[in-house]
Amino acid sequence: MKDKKDLTRRDFLKRSATVGLGIAGTSGLAVASHGKTKPIARSDRLPREVWIASVSLEGLEARTPEEMIDRILIRMEKTAAYQPDIICLPEIVPFMKLSKRPPLSECAEVPPGPITTRFTDYAKKHHCYVVCPTYTKERDRFYNSAVIINRDGIVMGESRKIRPTVTEMERGIIPGPLKPPVFKTDFGRIGVQICFDVNWRGGWQYLQQSGAEIIFWPSAFGGGRMLNAYAWINQCYIVTSTRPDPTRIIDITGDDLATSGRFKHWVCTSINLEKAFIHLWPYVQSFNALRAKYGRQLDVTVYGHEEWATIESLLPDLRVSDVLQEFGIATHKEHISQAQKMQEKYYE
Repeated sequence: MKDKKDLTRRDFLKRSATVGLGIAGTSGLAVASHGKTKPIARSDRLPREVWIASVSLEGLEARTPEEMIDRILIRMEKTAAYQPDIICLPEIVPFMKLSKRPPLSECAEVPPGPITTRFTDYAKKHHCYVVCPTYTKERDRFYNSAVIINRDGIVMGESRKIRPTVTEMERGIIPGPLKPPVFKTDFGRIGVQICFDVNWRGGWQYLQQSGAEIIFWPSAFGGGRMLNAYAWINQCYIVTSTRPDPTRIIDITGDDLATSGRFKHWVCTSINLEKAFIHLWPYVQSFNALRAKYGRQLDVTVYGHEEWATIESLLPDLRVSDVLQEFGIATHKEHISQAQKMQEKYYE
């Protein structure tokens, strides 16, 4: 019988492939015959493995918000075979591609309202989180928001666009707080930035410093290299959901992990939050010993020009933090923080 610690990456990938067959998949859920989801043991996947789906509005047209919601729900259903833990939708998804948007006084809501209820129903049916961007209101103020819905179809809260455009503010949209909320899910902490927010660093940095491991970015445009830069600068995953393609999932290194395109207007892939970002020197001196002990149980990737490395656990019972402590390796954030504290003594 194969020992648990002998699990190879190939074994893991073979298991992952079964998800599309409705067998006990790596998302921690099984599809029942009536199409609803039910919890199963999480032992079939890595402890901090998260399946993320994101859709774009590419190719979708509608005359009314209700019609657009119908169409985006059909597109969301295409991801269901992968049983994602969370799905992200594009900015103000019911209204983005309408030829004429209704007045904010008529379409903004206090969640859960008529719009968000369509997505709370979906979240409950599929036992997944949903990032649902729409117009919200509080008293006489209107916001461009992303409403966060949990697996039970309950609204956890909303993240409001910090930096609306001039056109939006002229329509009546109010800027959200400079310190956006971080939401605690059953797989980790997440945050949101929305479209034009990409042009200011403060919100991204605040979310990273507040513990967000994944930042979702619903948007009207693709964002390009700016987002790849934010991912590695903040060492967090970034998930985009956009009006045009591509919709993307970006690694903590700034590399694209998944991207939509001409023939598929959605993405769904897994990420592993049991992964550390390392400043290479002086810790590279311990890598030979680390590899000799753990071999295939860890994925160690070195980025030579940048002098980075990532260390990722491929075993359910092996925590990266324990490995780092064992070999005296600091994360990149810890390494930079230590240097900064010493530097600041000279400026006192």
